[in-house]
Amino acid sequence: MNASEIKKMSTIERLQAMEAIWETLLYDEAEIDSPEWYRGILEERRKKIDNGEGTFFSVGELKKRHRK
Repeated sequence: MNASEIKKMSTIERLQAMEAIWETLLYDEAEIDSPEWYRGILEERRKKIDNGEGTFFSVGELKKRHRK
């Protein structure tokens, strides 16, 4: 399946496909490590949360920010 085939699917069909893929990944025994560069980003985010400086957004808020 390629991107052009996926674009032809309805939103519901795409979400169902994503859920099915996610379900298979959840129970996959293979462990995939995050890239080393990402560890620093996660550590910075953890520090902000621990210091009370973390900012959290709802999915709706993120969608609004993304569409601007």
